[in-house]
Amino acid sequence: MESTHKEIKNDAFSAIRIAEFRNLMIGRFLFIMGLRMLGTLVGWWIYELTNQPFAIGLIGLAEVIPAVSLALYAGHVIDISEKRKLLLRGVVLYWICALGLLGLSIYNDRADQTTNSNTLIIAIGIYFIVFCTGIIRSFTGPSFSTIVGAIIPKNLLQNATTWNQGIWLSASILGHAIVGFIIAGFGHTGSLVVVVIMVSIGFVFISKIKPLPPHKDIIVDQKPMESVKEGLRFVFNTKEVLGALSLDLFAVLFGGAVAMIPVFAKDILKVGPIGFGWLNAASDIGAMLIIVLITLFPVNKGQGKKLLLAVGGFGVCIIVFALSKIFWISFAALVMSGILDGFSMIVRGTIVQLKTPDHMRGRVMSVNSMFINSSNELGQFESGVAAKLMGVIPSVIFGGSMTLLVVFTTWFKAPSLRKMEY
Repeated sequence: MESTHKEIKNDAFSAIRIAEFRNLMIGRFLFIMGLRMLGTLVGWWIYELTNQPFAIGLIGLAEVIPAVSLALYAGHVIDISEKRKLLLRGVVLYWICALGLLGLSIYNDRADQTTNSNTLIIAIGIYFIVFCTGIIRSFTGPSFSTIVGAIIPKNLLQNATTWNQGIWLSASILGHAIVGFIIAGFGHTGSLVVVVIMVSIGFVFISKIKPLPPHKDIIVDQKPMESVKEGLRFVFNTKEVLGALSLDLFAVLFGGAVAMIPVFAKDILKVGPIGFGWLNAASDIGAMLIIVLITLFPVNKGQGKKLLLAVGGFGVCIIVFALSKIFWISFAALVMSGILDGFSMIVRGTIVQLKTPDHMRGRVMSVNSMFINSSNELGQFESGVAAKLMGVIPSVIFGGSMTLLVVFTTWFKAPSLRKMEY
């Protein structure tokens, strides 16, 4: 019996053989691919409208304000709700937002581009819809991870987490790269039509999941504030979780070179929409490579020390990207940054899933969302502000340097994270 259990545990496809998980992953792949296409398009679109790097940073701010503000309450709602229904509602609302952007794109195609008032209307409309997606994301993002923990046995959580990250990243790669080609061939409107289709098909697969009522240990009538406090106490009292999340928060906050890729593609490397799409996909390609490797050969020891080294290497790659004037060097630097960031994502995700009790998954995953997912948007805003104050290239160098400083500080100030293993 022991050898059979070990054999199943080492099966790289063990989690994906579960039908519920498989439907969730197919749905998530299509959904995330559509959203990544949308996010990439919006960054390029806003820069075309304004020609201002700071305007790109405002996209991140518009999304992160509602996402962070509602995250803790969203965790409480997820824990006391039927999770499948809640997630499906979020997908439908994202679909409506994509339709709203499609309407703006049609208006943009017909409007007089020399009129500042038309440009302002379109830009404000984009920011408003992005703000709405931030509200929706505060519920949908943690819901995906919560459902993974609810349908997967404990002994398969590491494998399921790796698959979950791999699906997310592969969808990001295709979304980033394909939208560049579609923008070049069919413009914003054609890209948004594809986004609407992808989200629609994703809804169909997610709807195949069985209903997931609240866990038996959850207190359904618990006051929201008490519920939120309980989730925060767990995160702050679990040092391995807190340390890993904090490290990633500050590393992504300062190392957000991806936000400035439209500027590098258009004005520095001069590679146009297609090159822009590949630069956007580069880090995800690297992350996908390492995730495939770790799926086949799991990391068995020294995860904490390797996590710190990986985040430090990520900072070095960001500095190389900032200094490069050659497309293939810039692309390679971003691919390597993705490899190192992908390793970090797997280690962090596995720790959070393994350490979290079932009845608190919604709240803990929402805190995780605040630390990690929202750090991307805060990093995008930070990059926009830094680019305005320092210039684009110096701001990215500054970000990579600050990432190295965060790693150096964490190495000596958080020995429990450095020595952590699972």
